[in-house]
Amino acid sequence: MLDRNKQHRISGPGHGQALSADLYYDGAQNYSPYGPDYSEQDESFNPLKLLFYAAHYRWLIVTMAAAGLVAGVIVTMMQTPKYQATTQLEVLVPSAKVFQDIEVVSENADVRAFLTAREKLKSRALAQRVVFQLGLSEKPDFLFPTPDFSLSNIFYRAFRISKSPSIQETTPEEREAIAIGRILKDLTVNLVTNTSLLSISFVDQKPKYASDVANQVAQSFIDQRLDQTSETSDLARKFIQEQVLQVKQKLQKSEEELVAYAKDAGITITGGDKSLIGSNIEALNTALAAAIQERLDAGRVVDQIDKGRGSSLGPVLESEGLQKLSDRLADLTSQYQQKLGILKPGFPEMQQLQSQIKELQRLYNDGVLTITDSLRLKYQEAQNKEDDLRAKLAEMEKQQVVFNDKNIKYTILKREVDSDRSQYDSLIAKLNEVGVSSELKTQSAAIVDFAAQPELPYSPRLSINLAIALALFMAMSGTIIYLIELLNNTFTNPEQVEKELGLAMLGILPLVDDRELVASIADQKSGLSEAYRSLRTSLQFSGAEGAPRSLLVTSSEPSEGKSTTSFKLGQDFAALGARVLIVDGDLRKPNLHRLFGLDNTIGLSNLLTNTVRKEDLAGIFRATKYPNVTVLTSGTIPPNPADLLSSPKMALIMTNLGKRFDLVIIDAPPIVGLSDAPILSRLAEGTLMVISTNQVTRKSAKAALKRLRAAGANVVGAAMSKFAVNKFDYNYAYKYMNYQYYNYGTSTAKIEGKVDDGAGQPAYAKSPAFSRLVRRVRFSIGGFLDRAKSIS
Repeated sequence: MLDRNKQHRISGPGHGQALSADLYYDGAQNYSPYGPDYSEQDESFNPLKLLFYAAHYRWLIVTMAAAGLVAGVIVTMMQTPKYQATTQLEVLVPSAKVFQDIEVVSENADVRAFLTAREKLKSRALAQRVVFQLGLSEKPDFLFPTPDFSLSNIFYRAFRISKSPSIQETTPEEREAIAIGRILKDLTVNLVTNTSLLSISFVDQKPKYASDVANQVAQSFIDQRLDQTSETSDLARKFIQEQVLQVKQKLQKSEEELVAYAKDAGITITGGDKSLIGSNIEALNTALAAAIQERLDAGRVVDQIDKGRGSSLGPVLESEGLQKLSDRLADLTSQYQQKLGILKPGFPEMQQLQSQIKELQRLYNDGVLTITDSLRLKYQEAQNKEDDLRAKLAEMEKQQVVFNDKNIKYTILKREVDSDRSQYDSLIAKLNEVGVSSELKTQSAAIVDFAAQPELPYSPRLSINLAIALALFMAMSGTIIYLIELLNNTFTNPEQVEKELGLAMLGILPLVDDRELVASIADQKSGLSEAYRSLRTSLQFSGAEGAPRSLLVTSSEPSEGKSTTSFKLGQDFAALGARVLIVDGDLRKPNLHRLFGLDNTIGLSNLLTNTVRKEDLAGIFRATKYPNVTVLTSGTIPPNPADLLSSPKMALIMTNLGKRFDLVIIDAPPIVGLSDAPILSRLAEGTLMVISTNQVTRKSAKAALKRLRAAGANVVGAAMSKFAVNKFDYNYAYKYMNYQYYNYGTSTAKIEGKVDDGAGQPAYAKSPAFSRLVRRVRFSIGGFLDRAKSIS
């Protein structure tokens, strides 16, 4: 590796201090030998790529957008203006029943009514009625309008030329059919959401026709419904009148049969459809229920008496005589108890009180007995009454059985009479209602808002056409960009090299005009020189021990800038104090001697074929005007370059040269079609691939890299040449390649390699702004030609 023992020669910016690889690498296990591995990078979608492509193909997008706007205007001019008028019609759903036996209309029926009304408005019968009312079958401009979309419309709209169609060649039936078809085609009816309104719209080339037809459709719908209602009412009235006569005769006959049967069977009806026996049974059942309740109440009282609780019964307690006896008995008993403490029971006064108490007690008991006997008698009477009622009810039930046998036919006749009477009453009511409704003629719809004559056309709309055309052309531009990117098999940006080849991008070399290339290489402050110094720095950090001691510079195809890269890298490494040898390994079409301004009399081929004298050996390695740079030209072109390069002597020469020089750079021929570069790659510690922008195909670059790796080459990375870093699209995607950044400390003219001082030129030509403008125009044209060449 370069400077593995002389790190003081290639130092960083820190005041000449040597840079150690340990300061820039955390560990070899985290990195591949030369640069990161791009083969496994995340290929997820990046939205910034869309912006990059938009910037890259900005002129195509602008052109397609302009074409879309022009197409939108042309399409608008080719369309015939149309006017739209709208009438709002309210559908009145009946909230009351038409006849007594029809219930209120449900919500679902309301929805059906709206949908039915909408379909009727779009019916052919209603359209025919509108044509007749407005006389549209006799109006040529309505029957034969201007074509909706035609190239001739541009002239009609530009020069106000109108057609004068004729209706003489068509029959009245054909004209009527045409007019009806136009109404059905251009009429739209929509239900306004959450309302009972219908929106009736008509579109026509004449604003007057648009409003007249919309209003007439609504009015004809109302008139049609009224005519249908009136006609239906007349037919219903006639039909009901006939039914009334028939039902009336049938009712009279059924009544006569009922009366005759009742008379023959002796059936007496008391009113309310009840017979006399039924009424008596109902009365007996009521009286029996009352007697049973009375007997139960009396039985409970007798039960209390039997249990010895007669004195506590209500009638006993409510008796005034017994109450007085009870009070008197209590008073005498109290007196007796009071005197018992003073007098003995045998004392006359005490005996007298005892006899009075006994007498009162006897009278009280007799009174209680009398009342309880009366209650027992009442209970007995209730039992007798209940028995009598049960016997009478049983007798009446027997009579009812006999009556029911006779009443079966009577009931049948009676039901028939009731049915005929109900039908007769219903028909009379319907007849009255039909008569009233036919006189009222209630409307089922009403016009809420009449259509006004429109002032501005409804179609075409320039804004909508422009938006649609712009969207279509933008989609076409996206498709074109996709196809271009799909068919473009060259490299346009460094990211593609890293993705397709899996190589580390060590340097990006800007595109310089051929007339300014020499001056840019000579100027150490030009953008190209700075790019090569950046490439040199990347090579210094391409390996764990620095740059390779021997570096092979090659490319896939000719004219990709490998010789210039070898030439410039040799100068840049020599500027760091390293002894550099540049070997022209292209024994077929050598070019390195021209860059150094040397002759190619003897060189590498002579050294390999032993056709050089010993005294001339020292002259093969030529010093150049650049310090520390030595050149070994290719020499005489041999007939068998591959055999010479693959000989053991070539390997021995490279080994010896590696000992004499710090860095050996080999300018190798292209890889594709030749075996020279793979042979030389095995002799070098590292190989650098130069890939030109918009020139070499991706397939060719992949094949070249595959050949190098098959030969055992150590490909340290790639350098992308001829990259237009001053383009807007590339500058946006790769900010680190800003061309203005390279132009430090000098004017634009010096960066571009202008050797002269501008003497004799106009004042505006010396202006940096003018020079920058000229350069941008020049590079824009050059970039367009490069892309056209790559696509072709």
